[in-house]
Amino acid sequence: MPELAEVEFYRTQWNDGLGKKVLRVALHGDKRIFRGTDVEGLERVLAGSVLKSSEARGKQMLFRFTKDAWLGLHLGMTGKLTTAPADHAPAKHEHLVLFQKERALVFEDMRQFGRVHFHQGKEAPAWWAEIGVAPNDPEFTLELMRAFLARRPKLTVKAVLLVQEGFPGIGNWMADEILWRAGIQPARLVRDLSEEASARLWKETRYVAREALKKIGKKFGDPPKGWLFHERWSRKGVCPKHDTPLERATIGGRTTAWCARCQPS
Repeated sequence: MPELAEVEFYRTQWNDGLGKKVLRVALHGDKRIFRGTDVEGLERVLAGSVLKSSEARGKQMLFRFTKDAWLGLHLGMTGKLTTAPADHAPAKHEHLVLFQKERALVFEDMRQFGRVHFHQGKEAPAWWAEIGVAPNDPEFTLELMRAFLARRPKLTVKAVLLVQEGFPGIGNWMADEILWRAGIQPARLVRDLSEEASARLWKETRYVAREALKKIGKKFGDPPKGWLFHERWSRKGVCPKHDTPLERATIGGRTTAWCARCQPS
């Protein structure tokens, strides 16, 4: 599933459409990604509007249009944004296409675990305003993180990192990377974290988020050499620090990889 950095990369794929008018909208309004969405309103309002700006927050993207229109996109597991020629014919899994004079802005989602939100109004809709502070945001402070952890003492540290309310954009591979760098065993309970361990957790969460945005968010490249990322996918993966075979288990409902030597407890 796309995480913070991958979402940022896909957001930028529609940058060429900024400042340009949407001439018409094509969509598969009966698909589950539009559940709870005013499909008729979306189609009517976006046609003739101009794409003003976009931003990503956690695992969600927001596109602002004239007419006070807000379009929110969540990629789910298989969603992606691309551009196509203006005469593009939408394919089976291209559920939302915004046609401009020189291009088409395409949202594709083969498995339909993603989501399309639409709102028209002066104020930000709840589905955007209520997203928590992302780890790459300056407002993601140690105090803020500790307060969030204190409300979930019985969760494992791996599980709590996946709670989007407190760690927007952090997914499975990023959580494993953070815990390996922080030297924290993923099955440890939040209530057992010392102040020193929670400080390391905050520091590495910030670091991994920022570096992932630099390497993946801009060019969809891999993280730097020496990251756990490059070993965790392989069944024969070893710790990048000293070649110790990685341990694996399902923690927090997700397949988890860690180094018993680096993360003893």
